[in-house]
Amino acid sequence: MIRALLIHNHIEGLSETYQSNEWVQYDTAYVEKDFAPDLSPYDLLIVPCGTDQIAMLKIKDKVRAFLEEGKTLFCFDGWFTDWIPQNRWLMDNSRKSIDVRYHLKDDPLHLFEGVELDALIYSNGISGWWACGYIEPAPEAVVLLEDTWQRPVMVMDQTSTAGTIIMTASGPLSDKTYGTTDDEQSESSIARLYRNLLSIVQKQAV
Repeated sequence: MIRALLIHNHIEGLSETYQSNEWVQYDTAYVEKDFAPDLSPYDLLIVPCGTDQIAMLKIKDKVRAFLEEGKTLFCFDGWFTDWIPQNRWLMDNSRKSIDVRYHLKDDPLHLFEGVELDALIYSNGISGWWACGYIEPAPEAVVLLEDTWQRPVMVMDQTSTAGTIIMTASGPLSDKTYGTTDDEQSESSIARLYRNLLSIVQKQAV
């Protein structure tokens, strides 16, 4: 079973989207004044939307050491502080959301198998809801998804450290997500993609 640590910024409803099950056991690290979680027992570190990025910068060295042990980081938030090795997120709302489309760029691990890509593009007929801004990836990182303007919005980096980093440009992923969309198709595709991501961690944790 995967042992995962969820960083929690006291956001209402977040815990309900990361429920322990037969694949993964979630523990929670709440962001408090003396935030300094012990990452060593875990296979997976999850940084969801709404995380305190100043707090993450404070544990930058812990995260790097965690990754150098061959473990996995999921970051589903725009990180405006420099705590993820070799990769940057840039906020950009200069493009009209109505024009946003996502395109599969590369998928060597078949992470998008069974995922309806249009469900990430549209929710209740509104396009561009899932990602925000874009990622400047590390030189040898794999760009999984691009937007209309060929900007990376989901990236997998297995070269900058000994571990695996999966990043989205603030696109939320979990077993379910109630805070962003009430579209059933979007929820099911998000859950499928998230479970596909867990398969990477599961193989490494065995």
